Amino acid sequence: MHARGEYERIKDALDDADVDEPLTAKEILQLLEERGVEFESAHRIATVLGREAQRGDVKVHRDQPYRYEM
Repeated sequence: MHARGEYERIKDALDDADVDEPLTAKEILQLLEERGVEFESAHRIATVLGREAQRGDVKVHRDQPYRYEM
C-alpha cells in the first residue's frame, strides 16, 4: 500500500480515538488493532510516520522510545 494511504489510515484511527498525546508506534499499532484496522507492524507505522514528519504533518518526540504526535 502507498505510504500516504497508510498514513491516512493511521490518522483516521487516531482521530476516531480522540488521541491528543504522543504515542509510540507500538501503542499506535495496539490502538489500530483494537479498532479492527490491520497494519503490518509497529516498524511500518514508524516508517510511515517518519516520512510524514519530513513533510511536517507529524511531530517526532525523539525520546526512547520515539513518540509520534499528529
